[in-house]
Amino acid sequence: MMDQRKYWIGFNLVKGIGAVRFQQIQNYFGDLSVAWHAPTEAFQEIGLPDRVLKNLFSLRHDIDLDQVYDSILQTNTTVLTLMDDQYPRLLKEIDQAPPVLYVNGTLTPADEFAVAIVGTRRVTAYGQQVTRDMSTYLAGHGLTIVSGLARGVDALAHQHAVQAGGRTIAVLGSGVDVIYPPEHRKLAEAIVDHGAVISDYPLGTQPEGINFPPRNRIISGLSLATIVVEAGERSGALITADFAVEQGRDVFAVPGNVFSPACRGTNRLIQKGAYAMVSPQDVLDVLDLSQVEDYKDARQTLPKDTTEARILQVMGYEPIHVDEICHETGYPIEQVSAALTMMELKGMVQHVGGMRYVALSGR
Repeated sequence: MMDQRKYWIGFNLVKGIGAVRFQQIQNYFGDLSVAWHAPTEAFQEIGLPDRVLKNLFSLRHDIDLDQVYDSILQTNTTVLTLMDDQYPRLLKEIDQAPPVLYVNGTLTPADEFAVAIVGTRRVTAYGQQVTRDMSTYLAGHGLTIVSGLARGVDALAHQHAVQAGGRTIAVLGSGVDVIYPPEHRKLAEAIVDHGAVISDYPLGTQPEGINFPPRNRIISGLSLATIVVEAGERSGALITADFAVEQGRDVFAVPGNVFSPACRGTNRLIQKGAYAMVSPQDVLDVLDLSQVEDYKDARQTLPKDTTEARILQVMGYEPIHVDEICHETGYPIEQVSAALTMMELKGMVQHVGGMRYVALSGR
């Protein structure tokens, strides 16, 4: 898969090729390595516009995919594609799921129990209190908190999830190496230690305004439900709620002062049929998440640090040699061997002989 992954990255770098055109290319060629080397005529047959073809052939001529992939790995960024088992299951279910995800930190099976908490950047004192209480409660009950690292509600949701000792995922409208807003760099570092910072935009992508509405589909797509704390009538949080509805996910809104501009969007959502979130327990009740507690009891089999998590990401249920694990992760043999020893004791992996390992069902 490593050789194929570089072609996924290549097409992801081409301006004008999003999820829909990516799927067209994959369906037509069947193999992205074949597509990457295909002539102009082949792409014209599937109807790619001339400007996109120009971007593709210019990029194809100018870059070395092996160098690009190696440079990404050197930043400790994991690349996941729709073909990877580690790609988030909930996100894979949505229409136009991002073909490529760039991940700083770790994604684990526990993150299937996730809720998005979003809202206005100009959060009121009321919104701050609600976000704090809700994030703390839900993270403390084993739910992963997903948001967009923006000022206001988003940052508070991440911050309080971390402080509660829970997991949280930040979805960026830029490359994962371009933290925006810049004052949230330390928060982003804390998130990496307690979850992941992810994006479907290539490394180096700047936070342009047009990037943020599409990334909102990822926030809702990773989540069982989206909770809007405060939102004006034109808030980006409402876009996330709309995506959640389209994806068949539940939407909650926090009731607010009918005279407050910050609450007009949330009150309107309730009027349109969103659940009124009066208590964070409402979320657990509606989603019937009593199973989260049982799942938490089994979490000793989940990775305890970034080394274990990265190793687990490159493993499957077919035997893989230690040397290949070292190659895929970029870790030295001493680090991999020590981690595998601990992971075997925890029941996460099994040595099957010849320095080959398989992931077990707790993966």
